[in-house]
Amino acid sequence: MMDQLIDRFPDQLTEALEIGAEAKIKQHEHEIQHVFVAGLGGSGIGGNFVAEFIADECKIPYLVGKGYDVPNFIGKNTLAIVSSYSGNTEETLEAFEKIRKTEAKIVVVSSGGKLINFAQEYGYDFIQIPGNWPSPRACLGFSLVQQLVILRKLKLIGHEKLDEIRSSIDLLKFNNETIKETAKKLAATMHGKLPIIYTTDRMESVAVRFRQQVNENAKQLCWHHVVPEMNHNELVGWRNEDQNLIVIYFRNKDDYKRNQTRIEINKTIIKKYTNNIVELWSRGNTLIEKSLFFVNLGDYVSYYLSEANQVDSIEVDVIDYLKAELAKV
Repeated sequence: MMDQLIDRFPDQLTEALEIGAEAKIKQHEHEIQHVFVAGLGGSGIGGNFVAEFIADECKIPYLVGKGYDVPNFIGKNTLAIVSSYSGNTEETLEAFEKIRKTEAKIVVVSSGGKLINFAQEYGYDFIQIPGNWPSPRACLGFSLVQQLVILRKLKLIGHEKLDEIRSSIDLLKFNNETIKETAKKLAATMHGKLPIIYTTDRMESVAVRFRQQVNENAKQLCWHHVVPEMNHNELVGWRNEDQNLIVIYFRNKDDYKRNQTRIEINKTIIKKYTNNIVELWSRGNTLIEKSLFFVNLGDYVSYYLSEANQVDSIEVDVIDYLKAELAKV
């Protein structure tokens, strides 16, 4: 099932663009000076990607919150995007209630649930995405595209980022077989090892997404860090040989030159402690194309790794248990 959902990622992006084109977003009566996105898990990671995608264009701060609380700066000059695939995420609903007490411009992105009901009841703009996907983490395309759509309709960005989503769809379809082959080989190499994911700071969302997919789909732990920050702390932690560790670098040929130099030096240091170092190189011309290429590749890796681990990639029983226990309190 999960492999079929991953197969549909390019089509999901297409559908998301079509939904966005039909969305009605009213202009705000006050100047928007900052954006706050409330969302967790598969809904929240979309905000992280968008923050990276628009950093070279959007002239106002774009902050993603992943908890119950919201920052005190939220007010009449804030665009608040509230994103929850189910519409019933506990933390997001509480954040929504706090945002409602401000004069922020609120836009809801959800498939239904309480959030859509509240948006309709209170007259907030909303974009309703399809609710027939069995796994919210497989709906990243819906989340991130709608955030770009909202920014575009409120004239905070131009049309170029959405055009790059369209070109990414062609890239993913053209490279589908190559992506799958690479993913199968990497999953086989990763099997039985603890993955450590490194990339540069401009692509941290790719590393976070891959980590989360390995956690949820393959049912195993891993961690990530970014260059150059890890050169100021984590690099010192490499002291003991451990061949059960596997380091995976997500790399781009246009990464900042000093960061590329840092990675090469890092590799010489890390090779003293593990022989398992893999470098993945992106395809595409823009940050969006490269990032979505890596997303699709990483999603496939997590699925093939779930097969190697002999686990159900869809199942998240421990999260369901957590929610049930919280409901008792």
